Amino acid sequence: MEKTISIDGVDVTFKATALTPRLYRHKFGRDMVRDLNRLRDAYTKAAALPEDADDETRLDAQLDAVDLEIFENAAYIMARQADETMPADPDVWLDGFTTFSIYKILPHILELWAVNQQTTATPKKK
Repeated sequence: MEKTISIDGVDVTFKATALTPRLYRHKFGRDMVRDLNRLRDAYTKAAALPEDADDETRLDAQLDAVDLEIFENAAYIMARQADETMPADPDVWLDGFTTFSIYKILPHILELWAVNQQTTATPKKK
């Protein structure tokens, strides 16, 4: 599945297929399923905060550096899979953008991943 998102005024297409976790593992040496589950849980916790939450609660729910790197790596792999002309180095790709809000882009990445993870098989036992 593919999805195009505007980032910093540039349309970026992301793609997720059965190949995506393999590309992620080969590029970063990490398990994409595990990483995106962690990222989804952290994002859900942060997004569920009420607007009047105190600073300590907000700080505790913020995404940490590892979560941000997982997001950047997953976004890069999905974008590179959709456009193989992108730079082979994720740092070069990220350097092409000014600062952008992870909270605006991450939901789209997680949605694309979730759709890709849905099974089309019918269970044999009920």
